[in-house]
Amino acid sequence: MPIATDSMRARLVPPMPSGRLWGWLGPILVAAFGAFLRFDHLGRPNSVVFDETYYAKDGLSLITFGTERHAIKDADKLLMQGNSEIWQQCSPTEVDKCASFVVHPPLGKWMIGAGEWLFGANPFGWRFAAAVIGVLSILILARLARRMTRSTLLGCLAGFLLALDGLHFVLSRTALLDIFLMFFVLAGFACLVVDRDQARTRLVDWYEASPLSGRGPSLGWRPWRLAAGACLGAALAVKWSAVYFLLAFVVMSLMWDAGARRALGLRKPYRGALEKDMPGALVALAALPGLTYLLSWTGWFVTEGGYGRNWGQATSAGPVYFVFDSLRSWINYHFGVLNFHSGLTAEHPYQSEPWDWPLLLRPVAFFYEGKQNACGAKGCSEAVLGVGTPVIWYAGVAALIAMIVWYFSSRDWRAGAVLLGYLAGWVPWFYFAVFNNRTMFLFYAIPMVPFMILAIVLTAGLMIGPATAPSRRRVLGAAAVGALALLALVNFWYLAPVLSAETIPYDEWYARMLLKKLWI
Repeated sequence: MPIATDSMRARLVPPMPSGRLWGWLGPILVAAFGAFLRFDHLGRPNSVVFDETYYAKDGLSLITFGTERHAIKDADKLLMQGNSEIWQQCSPTEVDKCASFVVHPPLGKWMIGAGEWLFGANPFGWRFAAAVIGVLSILILARLARRMTRSTLLGCLAGFLLALDGLHFVLSRTALLDIFLMFFVLAGFACLVVDRDQARTRLVDWYEASPLSGRGPSLGWRPWRLAAGACLGAALAVKWSAVYFLLAFVVMSLMWDAGARRALGLRKPYRGALEKDMPGALVALAALPGLTYLLSWTGWFVTEGGYGRNWGQATSAGPVYFVFDSLRSWINYHFGVLNFHSGLTAEHPYQSEPWDWPLLLRPVAFFYEGKQNACGAKGCSEAVLGVGTPVIWYAGVAALIAMIVWYFSSRDWRAGAVLLGYLAGWVPWFYFAVFNNRTMFLFYAIPMVPFMILAIVLTAGLMIGPATAPSRRRVLGAAAVGALALLALVNFWYLAPVLSAETIPYDEWYARMLLKKLWI
């Protein structure tokens, strides 16, 4: 017997919370708080920090030449003196000798370069794009959590926790690629969640207007799924590790479609999803990401100075077409990059293994400088420690365990999606740790952080309960969630000086190294 249409709509597409104004204003205010933290003294430390030595120069090279080029030996020193004339000189016939072999796709470096184009090749300029992307990710997460929980308050809590996470804060203030990877993965996931709601709304509309028969309708044009494909392609164009999220989210989206058809009471829902939904999914989540990735290499294709750009022409025999030479060169370049990543086993004092990451056992010292008599004490320290906020990360471990229990007890899609996103960013690194001995760092975990925070927020929603829950439960749950938010704020405030290169006495720096033997 068909389910009443009103209950079917409420079941498949629960109503969004009332208060559309606060649904936007609350997340925007939380993002503004995160923006204040990230842009305050963004140029500090006034130095080239950690791998900025690669990406600041690559970004500048891309906006100058369209491809990455070799810099001279004292390039970092010259940049800090305000001199951007740092490139090796080559004759017009030897321009390929100046090309730099880089092992990550160009999109993140183009974004870093955009900041340098706007504000100059200085610490503020090359960190500007990372700070903007960090702030936007706070806004997206707040809106995403609001949609997943149907609660503006819980959505704002998610944004607030991301604003206070130490690792997100540091990477939003450093010209590395990982914050851009995290942003596009998060944006792609958020687009798929919106697409899920819209697809289910269309199914219910069809259910109300048509007899229940067959495998259901085709859902037609799905712009949010296309947007997700573009975002995930952009993530891939920042770092190849995005491919794990892309594969996971393709399966997830199709399972959502099949689940909606099953909930509607259609026969053979999985076959219906394969026939009706999979063709569009392949266009949106396979072809479009591939096209986006290819377009990110436009600078390499349209110039002559890219590394390996003329390999295809040099190795071809007989007359060939220019475009095929270019593609052959591009593919050969990718094999070289793959070999590099497969053989990256050099030891580093701050490397860590993926099983260390959830407990923050080995963070990365991005920057440290000792000074004398600069802070009211004889010995002073300036440091940027790439570490998460422990209160948030340890609560995240507990929340992820809660998500496992919740998913297997209720099959709630939100718990499953959060766990899938977290595992897609974590589990593949175990293979490289066990079988490849690859060099890895804690900041590789940044794409997992939004999913960890979503787990915390979903657990908070379970603790508080629905509006119909007993008032005592809701009061106690809200008090516990409020206490967690306050503890996260205090924890971040305490660590902030060693996350932002503030000049403090050495003893205060040492006191903030919470796990002394592992954090130093």
